[in-house]
Amino acid sequence: MPRIPDEIVQQVLGATDIVDLISSYGLDLKRAGADFKTHCPFHNEKTPSFNVSPGRQSYRCFGCGEGGNAVGFMMAYENLPFPEALRKLASRANIAIEEAEYDPQEDRRRRHLSRLKLLHNQAARFMHKLLLEDSAAEHARQYLKSRGYNREMAARWTVGWMPQNTNLFLDWAREAGFTGKELLRSGMTKLKDDSRPRAGLWVRFGDRLMFPIHNERDDVIAFSGRKLREEQGGGKYINSPETPIFKKANVFFGLNKAIRHMKDYAVLCEGQLDVIACHEAGVENAVATQGTACTSEHARLLNRYTNTNKVVICYDSDSAGHDAAAKAFLELATYGMDVRVANMPAGEDPDSLIKSSGPESFRVLLEKSAEFFDYRLRHLAEENNLEDPGTKARVARELAPLLNALSDKNAQEASINFVATRLGLGPDGIRQAVVEAARRPSRRRERKEETIVVEPTPVDRELGVLAALALQSHEVLDFLCDQTEQLLLGSEGREGEALLRCILTARPEVPEPAAVNTFLQKQTREDQAVLLALLEDPTPEDPLTAATEILGKLAEQGILRELGSLGARLKSPDLTDGEAEEIMQQITDLQRIRSEAKNP
Repeated sequence: MPRIPDEIVQQVLGATDIVDLISSYGLDLKRAGADFKTHCPFHNEKTPSFNVSPGRQSYRCFGCGEGGNAVGFMMAYENLPFPEALRKLASRANIAIEEAEYDPQEDRRRRHLSRLKLLHNQAARFMHKLLLEDSAAEHARQYLKSRGYNREMAARWTVGWMPQNTNLFLDWAREAGFTGKELLRSGMTKLKDDSRPRAGLWVRFGDRLMFPIHNERDDVIAFSGRKLREEQGGGKYINSPETPIFKKANVFFGLNKAIRHMKDYAVLCEGQLDVIACHEAGVENAVATQGTACTSEHARLLNRYTNTNKVVICYDSDSAGHDAAAKAFLELATYGMDVRVANMPAGEDPDSLIKSSGPESFRVLLEKSAEFFDYRLRHLAEENNLEDPGTKARVARELAPLLNALSDKNAQEASINFVATRLGLGPDGIRQAVVEAARRPSRRRERKEETIVVEPTPVDRELGVLAALALQSHEVLDFLCDQTEQLLLGSEGREGEALLRCILTARPEVPEPAAVNTFLQKQTREDQAVLLALLEDPTPEDPLTAATEILGKLAEQGILRELGSLGARLKSPDLTDGEAEEIMQQITDLQRIRSEAKNP
């Protein structure tokens, strides 16, 4: 299978100035010492925390943790896969892309991802067959029937059933050739006892109706399980946890089917059954988020796939639905989306409305959807006396952050005039409220579940410093590669061991920024985040001496720990003479290594 060689990646990164690239997207970079700062394009913020380093040719947001190099920025900003983003950068730099064979490490990573997708796709078919044919699934079939759905609908959406006896699923997985590690990586199972892996696996979705979640390329990447019995434990819906192939903050349910129907506008729903009801009724441009509010990544996806940038929010008409619609507007408006809201009857959602009133009534409701501020003011008028001067002023202040979110200044001005007219206030007063809203910190709750916050990989501080030094000094990198015995003793079992070994195995051409960034590009976002943070620290005047001291300290700690363990084993009454002799030899070898480390 062809791949883009590292030499080409490094050449493209070396020919790209990250400051010029990010500026070309209209971001206003301001000089801050040796670096540049601006507002983060990946989450809403009032104070600039997005840092761009021309020296390291990398970016990092201190707010949400997003970071990487030039190709990583293009991937995140334009929602592009790596090869496409790299080709666009190569075109900017007039560099021809020639593809070669994959290296073993990359091929191994891709095989793991392919196996995860294969497991999900085959599991979906297995559970679908159980739903249609297993006598024990009769109650699941009856539930679907009670919601007005038949076998044809279940086939179109590959709806399945996870048996109550989940050993049936585990037996199927083993027979299909999937390992326990693969089942754990998929999130469909957990260890019954984290401290005793041999205790076996626990299946997450017992006796649930299973809705496969697809990516844009139609691969099954996760599941959402709906409980079938009221006495069942857990929530009404349980979603797969996040895995290497599933990030809930950037996945829409139904997007794989809706993409080709979203050119005019998209319909944003709250749940899977709402989306299915819409599609079955001929409204094939409907999607729903996955157990999270609408995020900036969701907004970017809708902005990418709708030609008109129009979205109709179709949430429940209760207070939670109105709050969710306002939060979605804040994200969508930032991307210049034309946001409309369907006026759902009280107590109805798209699924129930289509069942009770028919598809045509629902389509009329969508066609009559109101511009966001028109909808918002109608809703506020139901709960407030908008004739009262004090109430008018309060509502104007409440709407100011929403008006401030409009990135299109023409749309913002039109909306300010609209709100002023409806409230009977002067537009200058509304404008002033918007200015004040822009100046003060957002009053919205921290949106930990809404903003994609990258959590750095936990790393032992000493191993982290060694990792940073190895990426800053070729002398340190060569030294550590030659000290594998001491490194093994000192780092084993510590957080960050695998990350440091990855650096030593790859041996990038440090300290060249393009080479370091090529290496970083291959790491997970969590590993990238911790390495970028570590590289923020200034390099010591003598990196090799600093690395030697740290390694000596780690080796001493590791040797003492191992000597203690071996000494305890020597006291065992069941020890044979041969085993005791072997342990004594190990102790002698460790003492030799300790002596050599102290007297190099």
